Amino acid sequence: MNLTSYFMEATYLVASILFILSLKKMSHPETARKGMFLAEAGMFAAIVGTLVGTHIVTWTWIIAGLAVGSIIGGWMAVSVPMTAMPQRTALSHAFGALAAALVGVGEFVVKGAEMGAVTRSALGFEVMLGALTTTGSLIAAGKLQGVIGGKPIQFRGQNAANLIVGLSMVSSFILFCIHPEMIAAFYTMLGVAFVFGVMLVIPIGSADMPVVMSLLNSYAGLAAAATGFVLSNNVLIIAGTLDGFSGFILSVLMCKAMNRSITNVLFGGFGAVIAEASSNAGGVMREISLDDAAMQLAFANRVIFVPGYGLATAQAQHAVRELGELLESRGVTVKYAIHPVAGRMPGHMNVLLAEANVPYSSLYEMEQINPEFSSTDVAVVIGANDVVNPDARDNPKSLIAGMPILEVDHAKSVIVLKRGQGRGFSGLENPLFFKPCTSMLYGDAKSSLSHLAQAVQHV
Repeated sequence: MNLTSYFMEATYLVASILFILSLKKMSHPETARKGMFLAEAGMFAAIVGTLVGTHIVTWTWIIAGLAVGSIIGGWMAVSVPMTAMPQRTALSHAFGALAAALVGVGEFVVKGAEMGAVTRSALGFEVMLGALTTTGSLIAAGKLQGVIGGKPIQFRGQNAANLIVGLSMVSSFILFCIHPEMIAAFYTMLGVAFVFGVMLVIPIGSADMPVVMSLLNSYAGLAAAATGFVLSNNVLIIAGTLDGFSGFILSVLMCKAMNRSITNVLFGGFGAVIAEASSNAGGVMREISLDDAAMQLAFANRVIFVPGYGLATAQAQHAVRELGELLESRGVTVKYAIHPVAGRMPGHMNVLLAEANVPYSSLYEMEQINPEFSSTDVAVVIGANDVVNPDARDNPKSLIAGMPILEVDHAKSVIVLKRGQGRGFSGLENPLFFKPCTSMLYGDAKSSLSHLAQAVQHV
C-alpha cells in the first residue's frame, strides 16, 4: 500500500468518525447545528480522500460535476424557503438514489459477468433500491409541492398490481444474480424498479409523506452502502449503513408517533382511505375578535403555543417569538408544544423556532406538555390540524384513530389561527374547532400574531 492509499484510508476513517459523531449530535435540538457541521466536514473529508485516489482516469467530468453540483446546491440552499424544505429533501433523496443506480449501471456495463457472485448481488441490490427510491422520491416531492394531487391515488386491484410489479422486480434480480450473462434480466429489473417506486408512493396521501420520506431516505442509504460493496469503498459502506438504518429507525418512531403500521409503509398500503371513516365534528365555529384574543392572552397566567405547518407557510416564527417574549415580560409563563410529526418532516417546527431564536428550553415534546394543558389558560394553535384533532383520541372510526395528539382541547381556552374554515392537509374535519372552549382567529398567521402583539401592548 503506497502513501496515497494510506492517506485515502485515513481520510475515510476520519469521515466515518465524523458521520457517527454527527448523528449523535443531531439527536438533540441544542446540538443539531453542530451535528450538521460535523456531517459536512465528514463529507468533505470523504470527497478529498476519493479525489486523491489513483483510480481516477480523467478529471474533466469530475470537475464539471463538482462545478454544476455546487452551483445547483448553492442556489437551492439560498433560494428554497423553509416551507419547501421537505420537497427539497425529497429531491435530494432522488438525486442520491439515481447516482447510486447509475454507478451500478456503469459497473455492469464495464465489468458485466466478470463480477463475483457477492459483488453482483450487491450491484443488483444497489440498482434496484436506487431506481425505486428515485421515482418514489420524485412522486413524494411532487405531492408535497402540489404538482401531483395530495390525495391517495388508488384503483381496484391495486394491491395485486403492486404485488405483480414487486415480484417481477425481485424475480429479475434473482435471475440476474444467477445468470449474469442475461443482460435483459438486469435492464428489466432496472425498468420495473422505476415503476415500482411510483406504485409504492402514489397510494399514500400528502399528510403521510414525512414517514414516506424517512423510509425513502433509508432506501437511499442502503443503496449507497451496496455501492460501497461494489466499489470496495469503505466510507460508502459505513455512511450508507448509518443513513439506511437511522432512516429506518426514524420511520419506525414516526409510525409509532402517528399510530401507523410500518408494514403498510413498507408495502405501499400506507395512507389508504377507509370508506366507513367518520368524524365527530359538527356545529358552528365561533370567531373571536383580535382585541378579545389579546385580552385573553394579556391576563393569562399560562400560555402554550402549538405551531403547525400553517406557521411555516406564513413564515410566522419570528412573530410568535415576539408575542411570546411580550407575554413573558408581563409575567405570563409561555411554552411551545412540539408534536413529533408537526409540519412536513421530522424537526420541522424545531428548526423554524430555532431560526427565530426561540430558546430550546421553551420547547416541549408531546409527552412533556400534554399533562400541562389542563392547567393552561390559553392554548394558541397556529396552523396545526391533525396533530391537535381529538378524533384521533375519541373516535375509533376516524382515519387517524389512535394517533397521539397534543391535547389542546383540555386547556381552559383555545385560540386557533387559520386562514379560513377549510380542512387541513389530510382533508379531515377537526372537532376541536367546534368545541365551546375554542375560538377561531381568521387571517394570515404572521399578520394575526403581529397584530396580537400590538394589541397586547395596549391592554
